[in-house]
Amino acid sequence: MVGPFILVAALTGAAYALAPTLEKVVHADELTAPGTGAALPLADQVAAAEEVVGDGGELVAVRPAPEPGDTTRVLFTGDDLIESQTRAIFVDPATAEVRGDLPVYGTSGSLPLRTTISDLHRSLGLGDAGRLYSELAASWLGVVVLAGLGLWIARRLRARGPGKARARARRDLVRPDLRATGLRRFFSWHASVGIVLTVGALFLSATGITWSQHAGDNVTALRAALSWTAPALDTALPAEGTSTGDAGTSTGGAAPEAEDVAADPHAGHHGAAVPGASEVDPALFDDVLAVAQTVNVDTGLVEVKPPADADSAWTVTEIKRSWPTQVDSTAVDGTTLAVVDRTDFADYPVMAKLARWGVDTHMGTMFGLPNQLLLVVTALGVAAMVVFGYLMWWRRGPAGGAGRLRAGRPAPAGALVRAPWQGLVAVVAVGLVVGLFLPMVGLGLVLFVVVDALVTAARTRA
Repeated sequence: MVGPFILVAALTGAAYALAPTLEKVVHADELTAPGTGAALPLADQVAAAEEVVGDGGELVAVRPAPEPGDTTRVLFTGDDLIESQTRAIFVDPATAEVRGDLPVYGTSGSLPLRTTISDLHRSLGLGDAGRLYSELAASWLGVVVLAGLGLWIARRLRARGPGKARARARRDLVRPDLRATGLRRFFSWHASVGIVLTVGALFLSATGITWSQHAGDNVTALRAALSWTAPALDTALPAEGTSTGDAGTSTGGAAPEAEDVAADPHAGHHGAAVPGASEVDPALFDDVLAVAQTVNVDTGLVEVKPPADADSAWTVTEIKRSWPTQVDSTAVDGTTLAVVDRTDFADYPVMAKLARWGVDTHMGTMFGLPNQLLLVVTALGVAAMVVFGYLMWWRRGPAGGAGRLRAGRPAPAGALVRAPWQGLVAVVAVGLVVGLFLPMVGLGLVLFVVVDALVTAARTRA
């Protein structure tokens, strides 16, 4: 029942892993700048972008060109954008030539190609209802992998026969037996591929759950209860006549999950783009960035945002998700250019750091192309595991299932009824805990029990 969901999630996930590299090729005109020489002030680049947009949107952020040859992104609101999407004007920093005009999504700024693949992977393009599919896949992937690992260990322990036969049987659980045929061939591939992919598949399951629709909320609540969330940047301006105090550490509360874990186009936890102040002095982009660079901003991958209102500060946030992670941020008073607050990745709780790294690795941004290729191999391996599993199931049928529309033999019914009461209590207790924390697993378990009871009753009457 869950196999098709895992298969689709694995195939779309493999495509998404390559999307960052593919979009560099597809959108090369927008992402690259042919201009040479020193970069113009951000104010000039913003002015060029505003000429294109006119009254069609409000300025919300600027992402300066991180490296020579890259374009600057000037971000605006727009009428035909989805949640968490902004309109990006791509500007050559050396000449202020406008190179493109595209919608971008999320903190990672994914362009239309990657956004489309991400939407397919997350929800099949069906919105919140579709997100249940990916949550079911992520939740059950971990369950079936652990169950498979248990079966693999049990079979290795049961391997019998003379020394060479036993050694071969155990080797066949680690590497495929190329001489095997029929069911034995599929089993050998299923077992060997599965054990190699165990860690990777469990990692994808765990990180995928963090931004799922329902289980993700449980993860967020658990992290908040254990103080595992990242600090939030306090952008409130101090009252007139008071000091900004020590900006060396953040005074904000716990950041929401969208900011410290799932702030990316893959997660779907972003809020809508927040418009900046109605009157923004473009010259302040340069001034605020210069102040932040004297505090804790030391990478070219940054986003400068004007204040949301008159009582808020400007913010400069590092958005470098590759290794080493740089996500420090600084809040600056646009009137006095005084530092209001700062957050530093070095001060994040260990679990918040692990969550950040886990999500970025899941998305393929942590280590670049090697990370993406490893994700592709893992995702395709998981897809192959599903196919091998169905082939094994089919080949167990009468005459190997050849020429008949019949599935394999069902497992004997009544195992729970015959189990010792201690084991039954343990199974039910674990099922309740897991089912409540992972709602899609819980619903699946209930459905399985109902279907199993109906099938057993039908067999009994037959």
